[in-house]
Amino acid sequence: MSKLPNTIDRLPPVHPGEILKETLDDLGMTMNRLSQEIRVPANRISAIVAGTRSITGETALRLARYFGTTPAYWINLQARYDLESARDRWEARIASEVRPRDAA
Repeated sequence: MSKLPNTIDRLPPVHPGEILKETLDDLGMTMNRLSQEIRVPANRISAIVAGTRSITGETALRLARYFGTTPAYWINLQARYDLESARDRWEARIASEVRPRDAA
């Protein structure tokens, strides 16, 4: 019987830009149109959709107002992405470097 690995294979984190792109596709809306509607530069929306820019508090407020969601929805998507990305990159190293307080 083979031993299970210590790490679980995880799917890569989903950037909130992917969710935003799917939303725009479902609505048949362009990124340029959204940027005009929420009064932000077009390159902000395209960078979010490309996964190279994070959703800030201001952008979350604008997206929530426009789409009828909550700002927390957009911020939580970003926070989850950030945490999962950090976990994928750093968790093993941190586990080897940092001992829990009770074990110290």
